[in-house]
Amino acid sequence: MTPVQLTLAPERTADGTALLTVTGEIDMSNSGRLADALDRLPGHVVLDLTGVDYLDSAGLNVLFARAERIEVIADTLLRPLLTVSGLADLVPVRPAPGR
Repeated sequence: MTPVQLTLAPERTADGTALLTVTGEIDMSNSGRLADALDRLPGHVVLDLTGVDYLDSAGLNVLFARAERIEVIADTLLRPLLTVSGLADLVPVRPAPGR
């Protein structure tokens, strides 16, 4: 299986919080890269998914496994999926600024 386009950009916010900005599609072919990127960031991580066009069950599994230490920023495309899956009951899910 050929991995689909996925870009992972780790950084720190002004207050030192870990931020991982994700763009592209998250599926079975590349969910391991997302897991590795999250695991390399210590402590609480804000995960910006506003640039994600597709998220399948493999990607959701990565998020569920790390629910105790993540917070998610998602646009109107992903928020319903995060709610229906139950992830929004476990982690803070907030809209992107200005949306």
